[in-house]
Amino acid sequence: MVLLETGFDDPGGLAPRLDVAPWRSAWPDEADWHQLSEAASEPNPFFESWLLGPALEAFDPAGRVLLAALRIDGQLAGIVPLRFSSTYYGHPLPHLTVWLHPNAFCGVPLIARGFEAMFWSALLDWVDDHASAAAFLHLPIMPEDSAPDTALTEISRDGARAAGVVARSERALLASPLSPGEYYEEALPNKKRKELRRQARRLGELGTLTVERAETPQAASRFADDFLALEAASWKGRAGSSLADDAACERFFRLGLVGAAERGRFEGLSLTLDTRPIAMLASFLTPPGAFSFKTTFDEDYARYSPGVLLQKENLDLLQRDGIAWCDSCAAPDHPMIDHFWRGQRSVVSRNVAIGGRLRRTIGTRLIAHESRKIERTMSA
Repeated sequence: MVLLETGFDDPGGLAPRLDVAPWRSAWPDEADWHQLSEAASEPNPFFESWLLGPALEAFDPAGRVLLAALRIDGQLAGIVPLRFSSTYYGHPLPHLTVWLHPNAFCGVPLIARGFEAMFWSALLDWVDDHASAAAFLHLPIMPEDSAPDTALTEISRDGARAAGVVARSERALLASPLSPGEYYEEALPNKKRKELRRQARRLGELGTLTVERAETPQAASRFADDFLALEAASWKGRAGSSLADDAACERFFRLGLVGAAERGRFEGLSLTLDTRPIAMLASFLTPPGAFSFKTTFDEDYARYSPGVLLQKENLDLLQRDGIAWCDSCAAPDHPMIDHFWRGQRSVVSRNVAIGGRLRRTIGTRLIAHESRKIERTMSA
């Protein structure tokens, strides 16, 4: 029975099974996982096998992270990594959380379209029975009003459990029916466009200026080499915070890019001067969306705005088949991308009350306290 090919349009009468176990002993079949990624109602490259695998190897070598996998007649219909934590943003507060690492920018589970409610129901039932000392379930960085987020809200309302927003932010989003050229003209004022033309012309006077695209595994590997070297030569390298400064981060980055390329999920853009990269952008392609993962540039050419010039080329995503939007993965109010990409994507973190009556009462009070703080901050 090939459920995913139908998009799980009719979940009625199907018996779900949620398996939760340490990831090293519970790794799903790669083909099933890829099929789920293709059928997910909300894409998330950070939980696809080719990126989550290198992340867990790099950042959870002890194998403490759990994989919660929803299966229907043996077929994978949802997946999310979880871990127990004894601290919550520096406070001694035990809880269960979706597992993310510092280089992951989206925490929404991969769930087959139409099975969001079934996934959350199964997951919350399991958490209720296995909460241990956890006071609540923490769900970080989910696209607000996405299908999984909406289903969670409805499930929590119907199940008489709190599921409040404890963090909310907006980050730049590229989405438009306009052509790349039309979008560029509308996004930036004439004065800024004129300045960028001048900078591109001056930069071209220094050598041959080209834009290169890396998509194959071999090209992705070379792209990773150049990116790591370029970033290490920047302020991040001087601060000791570049990817190359940490062996685990470097390995994760290399394997992630090549793994994405093997699945047709990678695009690396490079602005080169006499074949030497001076600005680079790594993106993951996850139809119907995309994610700008990492970017860097040569600070010796900062006065020519090479990163902005490369973003102009990146507008070609607007006419790429199967891609309707691109998440910047940038911090809110980013000084560059927020002035270039005019769309905004709201992402939220939710805490969910779990367990029996007493534990849910405690969790509900904690959630209400944090939610009020968020409301006051947003209204200020």
